[in-house]
Amino acid sequence: MRLVTLAAPVLVPLALLAGQEASAEALSPLRATAGGCTFQLSLRTRPGGFPPLTEIVLTREDAPACASGGASVVLGTSYQGSALSLLVTEEGVAVGFTSRATPSGSAAVFVQLRHVDPLSLSVLRAASLGALNPSSAGYVYSGVLGLLPDGTTLEVRGSKQGVIPGETGGGGQYVATWPDFFTSATPPEVVAYDDPTP
Repeated sequence: MRLVTLAAPVLVPLALLAGQEASAEALSPLRATAGGCTFQLSLRTRPGGFPPLTEIVLTREDAPACASGGASVVLGTSYQGSALSLLVTEEGVAVGFTSRATPSGSAAVFVQLRHVDPLSLSVLRAASLGALNPSSAGYVYSGVLGLLPDGTTLEVRGSKQGVIPGETGGGGQYVATWPDFFTSATPPEVVAYDDPTP
């Protein structure tokens, strides 16, 4: 299994995206190439709305080496920006992004995951990670995607506030693993921890 290395940082900090001086369009997108096609994950502000709503856009760039041609799809939306992660493998394209469903500063933050078909750009699988708190919203602030050495297990690492349902351990960091993410509906195993990294 060949893993494609990103040409841009894996994680765009949520704090930067929420800053008033950093527009979504001004931030560098993530890019990765496989099978002659370059995929770009980026943010754009949906026009005409207030408060601003950010769209998460996956684009397959048009190039002579890419037989599928150019196309793009909106994978989700979020208020107050989004932290992005992109993974392109021979099994498919995996996208991670944070989402906030309302503009309230206290609204819950989730990590959304998408398995995208590289030819049609249709979503083959959608999953999410959310956290619960006894008296307030839960927050999963980030989700950095990786592939384990078996070539089929998706790993997501990040920080959180609250308890992700089904997690073992405890703490403000987590690692979630999805066996056969690209070919099955197997649920993840989630381990929470505090530093040092397990």
